[in-house]
Amino acid sequence: MPPKRHDKSRLPVPLPEGKILVDVEGKQWMLGKMIGSGGFGLIYLAFPTNKPDEDARYVIKVEYQENGPLFSELKFYQRAAKKYYIERWVALKQLDYLGIPLFYGSGLTTFKGRSYRFMVMERLGIDLQKISDQNGTFKKSTVLQLGIRMLDVLEYIHENEYIHGDIKAANLLLGYKNPDRVYLADYGLSYRYCPNGNHKQYQENPRKGHNGTMEFTSLDAHKGVALSRRSDLEILGYCMLRWLCGKLPWERNLKDPVAVQTAKTNLLDELPESVLKWAPSGSSCCEIAQFLECAHSLAYDEKPNYQMLKKILNPGKIPLGPLEFSTNGHSVNIHTPNNQKVDSRKAATKQLNEVQTSLIEKKVHSERSAESYATWRQVQREKLGGLINSETAQESARRKEKYHEPQEYLNEVKRSQQKFSYIQSPNSFYEYHQDFTSLDINNKARSPNLNMYDSSIIAMGVTELESSSGLWPTISQITLSEETKTGVYFYSFLILFLLMLIFLALYFL
Repeated sequence: MPPKRHDKSRLPVPLPEGKILVDVEGKQWMLGKMIGSGGFGLIYLAFPTNKPDEDARYVIKVEYQENGPLFSELKFYQRAAKKYYIERWVALKQLDYLGIPLFYGSGLTTFKGRSYRFMVMERLGIDLQKISDQNGTFKKSTVLQLGIRMLDVLEYIHENEYIHGDIKAANLLLGYKNPDRVYLADYGLSYRYCPNGNHKQYQENPRKGHNGTMEFTSLDAHKGVALSRRSDLEILGYCMLRWLCGKLPWERNLKDPVAVQTAKTNLLDELPESVLKWAPSGSSCCEIAQFLECAHSLAYDEKPNYQMLKKILNPGKIPLGPLEFSTNGHSVNIHTPNNQKVDSRKAATKQLNEVQTSLIEKKVHSERSAESYATWRQVQREKLGGLINSETAQESARRKEKYHEPQEYLNEVKRSQQKFSYIQSPNSFYEYHQDFTSLDINNKARSPNLNMYDSSIIAMGVTELESSSGLWPTISQITLSEETKTGVYFYSFLILFLLMLIFLALYFL
């Protein structure tokens, strides 16, 4: 029988450092220092007794035995999230990892006459709430990638008959040994929505209303309805909106659950406009708006289309890269431990940035040459309404000389095209989503990555021209025709000017 969840549950008396705990399989664990606390429990570093000097790669969560959250979390892991279950799922879905912390054991112990329940878990790093408190909002690319990673986790736990029910930044932690990964932790409020394949029935219960974290909890929870898969998706949508915008429309009314429920109802009923207008200046919430629309349209017992939802957040199917947290140009540096190899994807991302910088520099040179050519042609087409001074003539001649060797320009553009095609397939998720941040509702604004965009246009234009027969001879003929026309105009004007001088001289004589 699960223990009852008493409202007066409290944190347990701390256990002494160095105490030995024995789990149900007979493994011994030594408590290290206490590193944190939750709603009803404490968290300690832990060491296997046969490896006492090893770097602490485990933690032990401790609660009084009669408390409920740790019991619920333990049952979730025992039923749905054993290590080999997760490994099998990762292989089946061809994922690089699944963001669920690994479970290593559990048991009971006593101290000062009280019984304690404990659970041994994988050690994790900093939680996203601390990062958010330091930096405010997250980059849009980071927000969307977090959404995709959480969809991977939700699909797994939903397929195993569970709901998380409390997704928020405080429960999303970066890896300890692999800080470029994110994990959804704390399954103390997890709920078995479909025991033995039988989905819970929809039934409102005002006495159980407004459960969960008020800021993010779903409309079903506000109504006292048992949580379902659509509840987790709705909560995730609110989290992404909060991470990107820095606030939610109902944050000022968190002490009034009914007002929060009304605000959430209005937001969902007025999608997508209600979310699009909430976007911060210079960004767009179109992906989040569409995500929430899909979640809100689900029936209570309907299975979500997880692949479609991930495609909404990443329509280009760009491979996910390391997470990056920054705001206003300041990045959060998350260091890998000394005994951990640096992730090769970070080095690849840096290399891509260097290639892009080199490409932009060459692109600027090409643009200047193109600008010179266009300016030269415009000068030739201007009507000769006045005297052409020597400075203008020299400048025109200088600009024409730049295009006497067009084959060199073509080779340069080809090289730029090759580098551009390489950058168009990055192994980082972030370059792709730079283009999303400047789009308005109608997608009329241009991407800030104009250099690469214009470079592709130049490359495509050269490719089309190159397919035509006699490309450069034709250009040379056109250039010669323009030069001849300029000479004719110049000498005609000079002759006309001399005739006018002769006419005036004869007139006054």
